[in-house]
Amino acid sequence: MVLSRFWLAIFVFSITFIIIGLFTNKYYSIDYVLNGKKDEPILISEKYLKDIPQFVQDSIQKSTDKIFILNRNTKDADTSYIYNKQTVKIYSGVQQSDGLLPMCKSSLLDLILPLIAYLAFFCGIMELLIISGASEKLAKKLSPMFAKVFPSIPKSHESISYMTLNFAANFLGLDSAATPFGLKAMQSLQELNEDKDKASDAQIMFMCLHAAGLTLIPTSIIGYRAAENAANPADVMLPCIITSFVGTIAAFLLVGIKQKINFKSVSLLAVLMGLIGAIIGLLFYVNTLDLIGKNYFTANLSGVLLLAIIGFTLVFSFINERKFTTQKTTMFDTFVVGANNGLKTGVMIFPYVMGMLVAISLLRNSGLFEIISHGISFIFSHMGVSKQITDSLPVALLRPFSSGGSRGFMIDAMRTFGPDSFAGRLSCIFQCSAETTFYVIAVYFGSVSIKNTRYTLGMMLLVDLICVITGVLVASWFF
Repeated sequence: MVLSRFWLAIFVFSITFIIIGLFTNKYYSIDYVLNGKKDEPILISEKYLKDIPQFVQDSIQKSTDKIFILNRNTKDADTSYIYNKQTVKIYSGVQQSDGLLPMCKSSLLDLILPLIAYLAFFCGIMELLIISGASEKLAKKLSPMFAKVFPSIPKSHESISYMTLNFAANFLGLDSAATPFGLKAMQSLQELNEDKDKASDAQIMFMCLHAAGLTLIPTSIIGYRAAENAANPADVMLPCIITSFVGTIAAFLLVGIKQKINFKSVSLLAVLMGLIGAIIGLLFYVNTLDLIGKNYFTANLSGVLLLAIIGFTLVFSFINERKFTTQKTTMFDTFVVGANNGLKTGVMIFPYVMGMLVAISLLRNSGLFEIISHGISFIFSHMGVSKQITDSLPVALLRPFSSGGSRGFMIDAMRTFGPDSFAGRLSCIFQCSAETTFYVIAVYFGSVSIKNTRYTLGMMLLVDLICVITGVLVASWFF
């Protein structure tokens, strides 16, 4: 209900802002909101040739293509004058996101189709885990710990193994694998859910822990920093881990208090301390490596572990091939059945994803988000908050809405202020230590057709806020 109203509010406020802007001459044309493409120039005016400055007229007439571009190679937005059929069209600035109609198309071609391919492959792998008995064994080993965190889940339930694989994939920065595992976990938890239209406690806990985005190897962030020629691309690795870990603990405590979970469990504390010890040990090891060693280690660890998971699944399935024979199937046929289930899941979640992305597209292209972002930065700057922090806030503000949008702000921050600046590094920490909240809710709850998400959205946004505050504190400590 809360998500539905928030989605509606985005549409209503964005459309209202666009209409007001058109009639107050803030916008010359709103066609770009509907049909424009990301990074395309925006039409701001159209005039007769005689009505534009003389030096622009002269430049256009001398140009063979009848185009004149002002402010090229400056930090200001280029202004382009294009002469055609007695009028000059003036373009300035670039579009922040695809328009409504292109977003509908790109959400299918650029997002859902690749996601369906990932879902098909990894759901096939998970089907092998189920039939071979590997998921059952994994669930049995982890049941004592999961019983404390998810008291409503029966011991050795298959959802435990799916959630474990999802957390592990997130931990290693394997987004392509994390989503299929997570969707399978949500479907499995839905089988235990008595009210199919309302999110269960277990589903909410899983979603909030997933949203905290605990990451061990921020591979993509390191890659972007390397592309921007950072002196040490991996220097944000430890701050990212600390920030995401604090967010995960906060999510567990906040949701646990709400669900009245027993925090005094010895086994739960033991697992938590073991996880902390493992992270600290790994960080000490990475700290002993030189720059090339760190780059090599972070670039290969995730890939090696993903291949190890796939290899283990296939070998374990081959060793237990009799279980497939008992069910009158083969390993490959089992993989195909799982892949087909992944395909159906991808088709089911498409409307939810498209609806959310289109709303976010309108919000960004209307200019309303930019005003909100600048307004918040202005307020914080007058509260004495450092400009270096306010320069990074657009990444934190956009991250819950759009991963691609916040990534663009992160790259822009590194290019504007430098990859080794405080703002550049803090932007990377913001990008790494939180999840795309609205997209995740749309995908995960959409996959099981849950309409009432209860307090999930509020809790996930609170965790995002905690990650932002922690990120600022950790960045200030390190840099």
